[in-house]
Amino acid sequence: MQMRPAELAAIRAGEVDVAFRRWEQPRVKVGTRMRTSVGLVEITSVERVPVSRLTAADARRAGAASLAALRQGLDKVHAERPVYRIGLRYAGADPRQALRETVPDTAEIEAIGAWLDRLDRASPTGAWTRATLMLIDELPAVRAPELAGRVGRDTASFKLNVRKLKERGLTESLDIGYRLSARGAAVLDHEGHPRSAGSRVAPEPGTPLPHLGAPATRALTARGVVRLEQVADLSAAEVQALHGVGPYALSHLRSALDAAGLSFRDEQPDQQQR
Repeated sequence: MQMRPAELAAIRAGEVDVAFRRWEQPRVKVGTRMRTSVGLVEITSVERVPVSRLTAADARRAGAASLAALRQGLDKVHAERPVYRIGLRYAGADPRQALRETVPDTAEIEAIGAWLDRLDRASPTGAWTRATLMLIDELPAVRAPELAGRVGRDTASFKLNVRKLKERGLTESLDIGYRLSARGAAVLDHEGHPRSAGSRVAPEPGTPLPHLGAPATRALTARGVVRLEQVADLSAAEVQALHGVGPYALSHLRSALDAAGLSFRDEQPDQQQR
C-alpha cells in the first residue's frame, strides 16, 4: 500500500487515521505493520464501503480538503473498482533504526558474518555482501542505478540485495542512495575489510536532514546543505525557491527545525524583533 510523504507525516502526527483505495480485493490485512519513511504504520481495519456512504467526517479523517475532493480523487483512477476504507495508526519508530545505531559485540558480529556467508553461498551470481557494504561505505548518497552499474548488476536485483542488508541494520536508505550504518561499519572493521575513509568526505557535524523526498534532498544537497543547522542559516523563502522543494518538504523541514530548537533565519526571534 503506497502512501504519499504528506499522508505519512499526517498519520504520524495523528491527523489522519484512515485512507481510501479502489482495489479489486483488499491488499492489506488487519494487524499488518508497514515500514515507512516515518516509522511503522499499522493497519487497524479494512472494510468495503459504497462511495455513496462516504461522509465529511471520512474526508477529514483521510486528510482530504472536502468530501467532494475525496470522491473526486477516488474517481480519477479505476473508478470501476470497489472502495475500501483502511484504518491506520502510527505504531512507533522502525526498530531497524535502533538496530542500525547499536554496535554489536564480537559474538554478534561473527553471527552476522556467518549470515552474510550464507547469502553469498546462496547467490547464483557469486559473493556480493561485503562488496556491496564496501561500495555503500565508499559512495554514500549515490543513486542505486549508479551503484549497481559499478558492480555490473541490474538495479532491481541490486536494490533487493541492499534491502536484505538493511533488514539486519547494516545499511540505511536515504532519500538518494544509501549509507553504511554504525553496525555495518563494525562488521567491516572486525573482518579487516579495507575502508576508503581517507577518500570519503567527513560528515558535517550537526543534525542530519529529515526524509524530504529525493527532489528536495537533491536541491538542498546541490547547495551544500546537508544538516539542519545549515538550513537555519537560510530563510524560508530561500529554501522554498529551490527547485524541488514543495510545500511538504518545507513543512517537514520546519517541523524538524522546531524539534531541534532551530528555525529558518527569517523566523528566528532576534530577526523578528528587528
